Amino acid sequence: MADDDLPVSRGVRIPRRELVVSFSASGGPGGQHANKTATRVELLFDVEHSSAFLPVQRERVMERLGPVVRVVVDDERSQLRNRAIAEERLVGRLAAALHVEAPRRKTKPSKGAKERRLQGKKQRSETKANRRRPTSE
Repeated sequence: MADDDLPVSRGVRIPRRELVVSFSASGGPGGQHANKTATRVELLFDVEHSSAFLPVQRERVMERLGPVVRVVVDDERSQLRNRAIAEERLVGRLAAALHVEAPRRKTKPSKGAKERRLQGKKQRSETKANRRRPTSE
């Protein structure tokens, strides 16, 4: 069932059945509503046993986030909205963990860049030289 998956990146989709979602009362102020409704969402995702990753991806995510990723949200009054926010945050964290930096290619400054740098240094030197007191020659 592909429509019941959370898309993380182009090749990674997490089945929602692998997410463990629990709800509890949100702490802090809020009066009667906060005390009687379970709007706080705790989302757990077991990276180690997930079928969504290739072995290389699983190792990368576990190295950066650990074997279990936990997201807790109690930002909104709505349980549904908090669950959506928790899923968004989970996707963001997993996408960041899966991201691979491209290796840096060594480059040399161009001839024009070198000339501009030297010209700038020369101009700065002249500016500073003009600030000095004239010598008695």
